[in-house]
Amino acid sequence: MNEVKLNKEVVGQLRYELQRVRKVVITCHLSPDGDAMGSSLGLAAALTNAGKSVKVITPDTPPKYLTFLPGAGDIMPFSRFERPATKMLHDADMVFALDYNDTKRVDHMEQAVLASPALKVMIDHHLFPGSFPDIMISHPEASSTSLLVYLVLDRMGRGDLVDADVAKCLYTGMMTDTGNFSYASNSPQIYRTIAALLERGIDKDEIYRSVYFTNTPDRLRLNGYAMSQKFSVYPEHRAALITLTRDELNAHRYQKGDTEDLVNRPLTCPDITYSVFLREESDYIKVSTRSKGEFPVNKICEKHFNGGGHKNAAGGEFYGTLQECIDEFMRLMPLYDEFLPENEK
Repeated sequence: MNEVKLNKEVVGQLRYELQRVRKVVITCHLSPDGDAMGSSLGLAAALTNAGKSVKVITPDTPPKYLTFLPGAGDIMPFSRFERPATKMLHDADMVFALDYNDTKRVDHMEQAVLASPALKVMIDHHLFPGSFPDIMISHPEASSTSLLVYLVLDRMGRGDLVDADVAKCLYTGMMTDTGNFSYASNSPQIYRTIAALLERGIDKDEIYRSVYFTNTPDRLRLNGYAMSQKFSVYPEHRAALITLTRDELNAHRYQKGDTEDLVNRPLTCPDITYSVFLREESDYIKVSTRSKGEFPVNKICEKHFNGGGHKNAAGGEFYGTLQECIDEFMRLMPLYDEFLPENEK
């Protein structure tokens, strides 16, 4: 994997503008994952250390399994506090867009973000960035936005702002967006960054336990049900599919984050190259994909499911019924056989 090389002029511009602002709002995408939360809370803590007034506003309520992160209790979900959140966005001097490339990914918060007169800064690692930010730091070759946040702080000469709380947040984002460094993580730059974060005093083993060893009985039963009853394998395409309806989620008292690692589990089978998980939401189907080797699940999400991501980890949305989404996946599988390695076709 190529190392991230930041544009010196762009980083310099951000450093200059940060010196001039006081009120900062940090935003991330809908249904924030470990990287969205880690990068947002990490940057928030760093800028607070720099004397800024900082608020993290998420489109909806973050998942409970990430509430151990420093600052998580101070997050303002837009879905619950639309009026004060809109005012904060309007009154801010600078608004950060972290871990998303297009304002449609902040859902109902989109208009409030776009209407803010504040200087807008994107730090992101997804393909095809939109044109809304005034300062854009977009690096699809980066394994996570949390890594980018650390590199930006370091390149600005503000590594002193990275204390143990900042490091804990950024490490969490780096870890979760690479499947505990099992994909998109062959760059030595990642491990140099990890070393720097460890030097700030974090306990990476404790962070791993906080993320992955926080199950509830309901979550275990839901995941067990999904793997025993809703898991299908298509050997001729080396693909796996897991689906869960809204009724099935409700029956297991689903909470955000309960299915976070589910899509990865089929990849423990040597004969499965890529995995797709379809979760029924109230008005759309959430699509999550993972793969091994060179199989590009990001192409599937970009072209067919209004999304994108990394080669080995991507997501999207489908607007229709769950059965229609399943039918679409069945139609697509043969079209992507060409991306399977020759000895796997």
